[in-house]
Amino acid sequence: MSAIDTKNVSHNELLKESNPTLAGGLAATMADPTTDRFSDDDTQFLKFHGAYQQDDRDLRKTGKKYMMMVRSRIPGGVMTARQWTVFDDLATQYGNNTLRLTTRQCIQFHGVLKSGLGPLIKRINESLLSTLAACGDVNRNVTASPTPATTKARDEVYADALRTALALAPKTPAYHAIWIDNVQLDLEAPEQKNFRDPLYGETYLPRKFKISFVVPPVNDMDVFTNDLGFIAIVENDRVVGYNVAVGGGMGRSHGNVQTFPRLADVIGFVTPENVIPVAKAVLTTFRDFGDRANRKHARFKYVVEERGAAWTRDEINRRAGLTLEPARAYAFTTTGDLYGWHRAVDGSQFLTLYVETGRIKDVAGHTLKAALRAVAEQFPHLEFRISANQNIILANVPEADRVAIDALLASHGVKTANQASVLHAASMACPALPTCGLALAESERMLPGFIDRIEKLGGELGLGGEEIVIRSTGCPNGCARPYMAEIAFVGKAPGRYQLWLGGNAAGTRLNRLYRDVIREAELETELGPILQRWKNERTPGERFGDFAARVLWPELDSAQTPTN
Repeated sequence: MSAIDTKNVSHNELLKESNPTLAGGLAATMADPTTDRFSDDDTQFLKFHGAYQQDDRDLRKTGKKYMMMVRSRIPGGVMTARQWTVFDDLATQYGNNTLRLTTRQCIQFHGVLKSGLGPLIKRINESLLSTLAACGDVNRNVTASPTPATTKARDEVYADALRTALALAPKTPAYHAIWIDNVQLDLEAPEQKNFRDPLYGETYLPRKFKISFVVPPVNDMDVFTNDLGFIAIVENDRVVGYNVAVGGGMGRSHGNVQTFPRLADVIGFVTPENVIPVAKAVLTTFRDFGDRANRKHARFKYVVEERGAAWTRDEINRRAGLTLEPARAYAFTTTGDLYGWHRAVDGSQFLTLYVETGRIKDVAGHTLKAALRAVAEQFPHLEFRISANQNIILANVPEADRVAIDALLASHGVKTANQASVLHAASMACPALPTCGLALAESERMLPGFIDRIEKLGGELGLGGEEIVIRSTGCPNGCARPYMAEIAFVGKAPGRYQLWLGGNAAGTRLNRLYRDVIREAELETELGPILQRWKNERTPGERFGDFAARVLWPELDSAQTPTN
């Protein structure tokens, strides 16, 4: 084992070095019927296996009841109909009867008790998906544009995303031992004691790492928010290579100006056969130069920010054994999804369904969970694709099935046209309360009501039907990518939010802090005058975010308002 400076690293680093298999005491705790929770140290190992230990914060006054959030890893967000039915079963049997679509094209299960954790993870693996590396200090789920409408090259991009996910997956034997074989590894055995992951080493990464593939002109992956982004360059319907973007990330902390959101820098172009060497070079650069003392400063974006894009490019070239070519021309126009029915480039049909805040559930008059289960059972040849905007796409639909699918969905109260208002359709929220331990304020349960109020306000001002990208998070960590939105609410305390303005539709510009604290009741008071100014002072066709950047940012700069 390599020695690390125990005085200058976080506790997480010591945990990883002491047990590089990541096994901890997880199997022993799983086998103990007298406990309903994992130890604090084992909760850190548990994340690498795809689960967070949580409790229902609505019920804390009645005593903690521990439960797990389990996150699957679904490269590119693509599932078979059979896999969807398995996940639907698991949500009903072990979770809270909902499926939560994430902004990284995964599915989360909420409310899973310790007794259900093992069976749930085992069945996910039996369906040929996994939870390994869905969380933890490793490369997370690799995302890729799911919409099949633009170019046949999308299939090549998806294939490259799958190759990357496989190449960067951790190789610990503990995952299979615990969740498939149900045994505790002998951590004193030489093969376990001396285990060293061939890519990650003994202490893995300083923090999480995210990779995304995107196909211009649609930036539906928010590629610049990733540690590593591959921007496809397509010629004659073929991928000739990728522009490489490094150093993006959303997370920050309130009151800590040393933490901030950052857009990735485009540092060059790589051909498809060199995607894996470049991905490994970027990841190991982070592994070796990331901050292991301060986890709030441990993301790759700070390495790029402080050492510079040129240094980062040179280090990647050296490690990959190549020279990145100059970046090639591209342009983004939108981050949004194509709702409703559309024709794919192969002639098949696909349907994008709006999912409010990503939560698939059954409510009176809108039984979306039951509807999608019925679709999966009756049309087993379809693909289910999760978008990074928390929506679901039914792909590979033969023309002959479209009428029947429309009728089936309608019988469950699910529309395929005019599914949501323009503001709701462009919105996104993180789960926040009651389950997330980091949440300072509501998000998923708050945002739909906020948008209703903004729609009413806009209608009164004559702005009805105008699209604005609106996102919310319950804390500043940025899970719903709020710092890219035209309007963002970032939780600061119960019922109180920061207001950020000025992102753009293409996902190429960060917004800025406009108000450090607004109360829920002050929403109209704060936004009304700004929307009125937009109506009165906008240029023809100018979106709200572009107006805010053009007009309000100079005012913020002159007032010396902090931007992070």
